[in-house]
Amino acid sequence: MEIKPIKKKLKLYGFNNLTKTLSFNLYDICYALKPEHSQEYIQYIDEEYNAERLTKILLHVSKIIGANILNIAMQDYDPQGASVTILISESENRTESCGELQKESPGPLPEAVVAHLDKSHITVHTYPENHPDRGISTFRADIDISTCGEISPLKALNYLIHSFNPDISIIDYRVRGFTRDMEGKKYFIDHKINSIQNYISAKTRALYHMIDVNVYQDNIFHTKMLLKEFDLDNYLFGTAKQDLKPREKVKIKKQIKREMTEIYTGRNISNL
Repeated sequence: MEIKPIKKKLKLYGFNNLTKTLSFNLYDICYALKPEHSQEYIQYIDEEYNAERLTKILLHVSKIIGANILNIAMQDYDPQGASVTILISESENRTESCGELQKESPGPLPEAVVAHLDKSHITVHTYPENHPDRGISTFRADIDISTCGEISPLKALNYLIHSFNPDISIIDYRVRGFTRDMEGKKYFIDHKINSIQNYISAKTRALYHMIDVNVYQDNIFHTKMLLKEFDLDNYLFGTAKQDLKPREKVKIKKQIKREMTEIYTGRNISNL
């Protein structure tokens, strides 16, 4: 068996103060035939993703990225929506060196709030809303993971996508600031990255249309994901697909597809 030499870790002068931020919007689309069904969907989402449930998700994120939790703040809103913020810090066993801290590979999947970190944080805010006339309802979750030092928010990306199973994801990752080695040379990023997509499992990537817009020289990475196929039964709230006429099914599916395409492209579409 060939034994490859271990790469020597880069010795840093002081703390690794690069700031790595992963931000993304996750969207869930639903169709409610009647106004009362639309309100029931909003209520369902508000209960399904309340502050307590969101806190549990973010606590798992903290565990995945190896962060210590310093403070948690959570809030449910009236009439709907919730926020969680967690302040975090690096684990105490971190060293003042860095090297090949992470590879471009997916993080763990789920096993079965606002949190405050030391110079780092994780936040989530939810926005349930509905169209007053067309029956379309949309749930959006905005998540930010900002870390300093060696811990990387990218490790949690795969878990979060599987926790929400979104119809659309719009993801940004950026590295800011710099850290120095012992000779005083600046490092503006401490790991290699070609695409956010490489941190998402192949099985998940196969389900989505995906587009990258990256600015490598500025360490800015952007990925958008749109679900390729969907079963209408999974998008109806208060109505079963078999209760609809064929023409109604075509019309509703067209409305859902347009809603998803408009969010994905960031443009209003008159005809689809």
